[in-house]
Amino acid sequence: MHRFLRRNAAGYLFLSPWLIGFFFLALGPILASLYLSFTRYDMVTAPVWDGLGNYQYMFQYDRRFYKALQVTFLFVALSVPLRLAMALGVAMLLDKGLRTIGLYRAIFYLPSLLGASIAIALLWREMFGLNGVVNGVLALFGIEGIGWITSPDTSIYTIVILAMWQFGSPMLIFLAGLRGIPRDLYEAAEIDGTPPWRRFTRITLPMLAPVIFFNLVLQTIEAFKTFTSAFIISNGTGAPADSLLFYTVYLFNEAFKFFRMGYASALAWVLLIIIAAFTALAFATSKYWVHYENERD
Repeated sequence: MHRFLRRNAAGYLFLSPWLIGFFFLALGPILASLYLSFTRYDMVTAPVWDGLGNYQYMFQYDRRFYKALQVTFLFVALSVPLRLAMALGVAMLLDKGLRTIGLYRAIFYLPSLLGASIAIALLWREMFGLNGVVNGVLALFGIEGIGWITSPDTSIYTIVILAMWQFGSPMLIFLAGLRGIPRDLYEAAEIDGTPPWRRFTRITLPMLAPVIFFNLVLQTIEAFKTFTSAFIISNGTGAPADSLLFYTVYLFNEAFKFFRMGYASALAWVLLIIIAAFTALAFATSKYWVHYENERD
């Protein structure tokens, strides 16, 4: 044990800021929320032990809980693949050796810095409003606009488009992965007359598999945690008709609007379990499609 610690001392030294923050700042609230999830607590009076009451109510009687799960799962299923596809496409364009490549990287990364802000969410709500820019453009082509935000059939897709617009972070990771693919593989394929689409499926995707897996896990976790855009666009209610009732919005309202902090803590732990399950599933299936250079048959 002493030899292990000495050999990895440098690593633990660099990890020390995170370890200190976790054990002295995060671990206490995490354990407190676990305890509160088994209580009735309104942040005014003392917590009252309720056992599994919160979880029993959640799974047996709370219809909005299942609606929040439905909306969140739909958003994750749509936004994650589309965002990754957009990020990979832009990364491949930037990998062509363009001049002022640094400027293009900054431009494409900028939406990821701004996309989670309240200002952008407000702007997005105005753009897709009944008198917004989107309907204004459609009117130029003689197409009658609709209430994209106010219609339960289309509201979720406006946030999916916003999520696609925030592709900067995975794009930079994909770009780094593309730079790591040996150029001689593409040169040999071109000499053999391999068409571009086959070079993409036979060289690019297999060599990028570890990067795709990394981005997939990170973006899935972030999609489950989406809050600001859904909260602002729906005015914090999940309207219209709960079509924007994201899990995090429902959790926030239970905690800070209705002051059911015990129940909100239970919701938070269920979300943690759901994210952990999807992450574990991704790791379990990765052995079938993710291969690393140092692997040996």
